[in-house]
Amino acid sequence: MPATPGDPSTLPYDLDGALAHYRAHGYARLGRLLEEPTLAALRARIDALMLGEITYPGVFFQRDTETGEYDDLAYGRGYEGPSLNYRKVEKLEKDPLFLAWIAHPWLEPLARAVYGGDVTLYRALVFNKAAATGGSRLPWHQDGGAFWGLDREPGLQVWTALDDAPEDGGCLEVVPGSHAAGLVTPLGGVVPAEAIARERPEARSLLLPAAAGEVLLVHNHLWHRSARSTTGKPRRALTVCYLDARTTCRRKKRAPREFFKVFPRDPRDPRD
Repeated sequence: MPATPGDPSTLPYDLDGALAHYRAHGYARLGRLLEEPTLAALRARIDALMLGEITYPGVFFQRDTETGEYDDLAYGRGYEGPSLNYRKVEKLEKDPLFLAWIAHPWLEPLARAVYGGDVTLYRALVFNKAAATGGSRLPWHQDGGAFWGLDREPGLQVWTALDDAPEDGGCLEVVPGSHAAGLVTPLGGVVPAEAIARERPEARSLLLPAAAGEVLLVHNHLWHRSARSTTGKPRRALTVCYLDARTTCRRKKRAPREFFKVFPRDPRDPRD
């Protein structure tokens, strides 16, 4: 990844066009921004993390199901030994290879434009649909709400395909424009059955197949889901959720989270 300055005129995508589409439809395509040498290194690194060959304190793991059903997922177990069947690996800002993309200058003007100033990180994780199992079905959901424990809603996720994600390979499926109505429930997360019956998202949903290296913007409130992969190949995707740097954690049962500073100290930012 070349160290391109954050000046919009040097970006390998149309910043204004991408932001306009993202604001209107809740998602946007930036195109293929990562080339094969970088992708190969990131794929090797996430496999090494899942296999326990590289470790960092505090990295979070969730093993996937054998059934492919979201309701069968187990929580709170963490790392369960070497396996390529982990559904998610989180806190990837701890790894220098992933951090180089999370904090890349190509993404800085985008994140600053969405939030109006300095930017922190809510989470950076790989969602994995393993070759052997096809992963699990992710139902319609929104990434926000009280469950996230924030004093303001997040609004920007950058989704990068590390592998090809074709229509039959677990690509994202979205309901364009659904973000405009905000959260279905204050809690956020999985969309309730009654809302799905009322809104009939399948009648207007859109599959977003992506080639390895392609980058998508996703608004947190956009209805989105993904099916199991039937390709027999892994589908790994890096999802990075950025925050307005003024965001604070509201949780009470444990010490409030401190958010990693991705794009701090913008001299143009007039805010406190």
